Amino acid sequence: MRQFLEFEKPVAELESKIEELRRMSSPGEINIADEVARLSAKADSQLRTLYARLTPWQKTLVARHAERPKAARVIAALITDFTPLAGDRAFADDAAIIGGMGRFRGQPVMVIGTEKGTDTESRIKYNFGMAKPEGYRKARRLMELAGRFNLPILTFVDTSGAFPGIEAEARGQAEAIARGIEACLSAPVPLIATIIGEGGSGGAIALAAGNAVLMMEHAIYSVISPEGCASILWRDAAQAPVAAEAMRLTAQDLRRLGLIDEVVAEPLGGAHRDPETAIANLGNALAQALEPLKFLAPESLRARRREKFLAMGRLGLG
Repeated sequence: MRQFLEFEKPVAELESKIEELRRMSSPGEINIADEVARLSAKADSQLRTLYARLTPWQKTLVARHAERPKAARVIAALITDFTPLAGDRAFADDAAIIGGMGRFRGQPVMVIGTEKGTDTESRIKYNFGMAKPEGYRKARRLMELAGRFNLPILTFVDTSGAFPGIEAEARGQAEAIARGIEACLSAPVPLIATIIGEGGSGGAIALAAGNAVLMMEHAIYSVISPEGCASILWRDAAQAPVAAEAMRLTAQDLRRLGLIDEVVAEPLGGAHRDPETAIANLGNALAQALEPLKFLAPESLRARRREKFLAMGRLGLG
């Protein structure tokens, strides 16, 4: 059964009526097709109106939707011959970071993603997408491996942030994230990052300092969560909707500011309503972004990446 967000309540009521009518109908009874069609059109209209004017906080809720396609599903749909690789060769394998080699539309690539999980069991397994130092060191190892074998790198980011536990800090969380960013910036191959859900803090940037940065239409990308920001500024997490408005965390805001390169369209009602179409749209956007980068020399790729991120701090941007 589909999960509806609070602001989708009018649509939920209409779709519930449609399902009820379908259950009640039986052969020989009055044809209810016309009524179902009328209610379906009304539900689509309501959905279109709602999603045309989502607030930043509502987009945050959509980005976190439990049924939104996660990195593992995106990789399974877009990458053939995928061979997962594990471990940082120093401490352990971090399940929150998944990665390996495969083919994207025939092109050999290295793929890395943050995985949140889809149910209670898998969310615990993947630590809710919050990587520890060994996860970022694994990502760095895979990026360096991609450089040695001349494999373009595709990353899929969906994390609220790096794991904040004391054991992660004890094992050098900040250093691991910094080295991850360094690995992104120094990679001698094309690197395309996509924010598919949440892009939270340094935990996201460690996989997202690419030649091109894409965002799904209803994804978010910010230095801190709206709740965290509200707790700091107002000491009240209930002010999260106000914080989200001020943080400019939506794909549309970030594209306008020049911090990302492209917004990838989602189906009406968000990627969770039609994951196959959402992933297909992403595949087309990735192919388009990768094509002009494939034949550039390593020095040019690094220089473009460096200039791209240095430009973000210059006055007058946007």
